[in-house]
Amino acid sequence: MSGNRKVTYALDFRAGGQSDWKNETLSPLAPGGVPRIARLMALAIRFDGLLRDKTIADYAGLARRGRVTRARMTQIMKLLDLAPDIQEQILFLPFPKGLNERNLRPIVSRIDWLEQRRLFNKICGSDCPSTGSRLMFSCVSAESTSLKSTS
Repeated sequence: MSGNRKVTYALDFRAGGQSDWKNETLSPLAPGGVPRIARLMALAIRFDGLLRDKTIADYAGLARRGRVTRARMTQIMKLLDLAPDIQEQILFLPFPKGLNERNLRPIVSRIDWLEQRRLFNKICGSDCPSTGSRLMFSCVSAESTSLKSTS
């Protein structure tokens, strides 16, 4: 193989903190129209899969590969502590105005899913449909019915 080959690289010289990101307007919607919070939720789910498969050892490894701090990675991964119906709403339903990861931090810190739903509805207001608390209650009542029938 004596032929010459041409190799082309694209370099970003702004990557060392020299970028003018302050002048850019940050939109909650990605170029494809997907809300930023939905992308973060999807990333958290994907990262959780990588951790469970042991493809990546820990949050520090995720942070290194994602070029974010460990604290930021923890913030993203805490989205997995949200009630499943809230996660579903973030991923698939229309984007409520003003919903972002920072607004969700107080909700994520709550353990009780009913309390999470109440706070989530307070943040979203009329922009979001009812989070599936009816679904949860119907599951609980179905479980209690099946428990009563077995005893």
